Amino acid sequence: MEILTDFFETTGFLTLEPGNVIMILIGIVFIFLAITKDYEPLLLVPIGMGAIVGNIPAAAGMSMGVYDSGSVLYYLYFGVDQGVYPPLIFLGIGAMTDFSTMLSNPKLVLLGAAAQIGVFLTFLGALWLGFSPQQAGAIGIIGGADGPTAIFLASKLAPELLGAIAIAAYSYMALVPVIQPPIMKLLTRREERLIRMKPPRKVSKREKMIFPVAAFLISAMIAPGAVVLLGMLFFGNLLKESLVTERLAQTARTAMIDVVTILLGFAVGASTQADRFLTQDSLRIFGLGALSFAIATAGGVMFAKFMNLFLKEKINPLVGAAGVSAVPDSARVVQMVGQQEDPHNFLLMHAMAPNVAGVVGSAIAAGVLWSVLT
Repeated sequence: MEILTDFFETTGFLTLEPGNVIMILIGIVFIFLAITKDYEPLLLVPIGMGAIVGNIPAAAGMSMGVYDSGSVLYYLYFGVDQGVYPPLIFLGIGAMTDFSTMLSNPKLVLLGAAAQIGVFLTFLGALWLGFSPQQAGAIGIIGGADGPTAIFLASKLAPELLGAIAIAAYSYMALVPVIQPPIMKLLTRREERLIRMKPPRKVSKREKMIFPVAAFLISAMIAPGAVVLLGMLFFGNLLKESLVTERLAQTARTAMIDVVTILLGFAVGASTQADRFLTQDSLRIFGLGALSFAIATAGGVMFAKFMNLFLKEKINPLVGAAGVSAVPDSARVVQMVGQQEDPHNFLLMHAMAPNVAGVVGSAIAAGVLWSVLT
């Protein structure tokens, strides 16, 4: 009986707290949504499983969690905590991104820039709620709907909020098909949703090869703090477009990004230990994240309507919603909402222009915030 008693005292049943149960249930919900609703399964499945693993209580004296120096999860979390994983994700994104639609219609880049209004308005809102300027900057970037960028900036400005910010960013990325359509329909009339845009022009190979180098130089000069993210993004795109490094590009956009996504998602999920995650600050971060995402979506749509006041060839305002950098889900939502009004109106290629511009825009916004708030 003494042996059995000692064994029972080492199990998780004795030390399991209500908070751990809540986080385990949240992890199960993430997995359920990923499998049954197809909400960003590549992200929610690793995060959900990580949340379950991270909330199993360890026996006294055992180092198991991401915050226990020397544990396996501690070393996996190192890539999150030090901002190593996000640039590698950006390398893979660059290797799979086609900037042709953006190059064929450069004015759509402005929609990606306009959507970043959600970042800066949320920054002000977080300051008003009592967060420090550094914490407010890390929270505001959730409005860019870019998980790797949010993790990178939080690791630099507010590592104590990293878990909550990462979960909020990825949660809202997964909920793009739920959050964006009501806002898009509320802010547009049916006649505007029926606008058809001319097919994008064909972009030459030379343009596509020159673009990553030129775009990096311009963007990095504007926001030196984003050099790492932008450098990896455009490096990956150069691997793709140069036509002489296809093997490297293939590795970057497949095996490498898959491995890093697994490690990042699982480590972020494991960091949501109940004693650190279930706090008042986390709830406020989730509220501000939802607000920032809604403002970013509305900002892109309203700026498209503003541009139409001066353009002869009108832009379908729905395209503006793709200015958030949830690639390619926001562009798919634009296509879906547009085809609900007109099944023969194809907006996907047009929406990809502000969508990829939003990736660059969110990285620049993060670089500006890091430079100013450091």
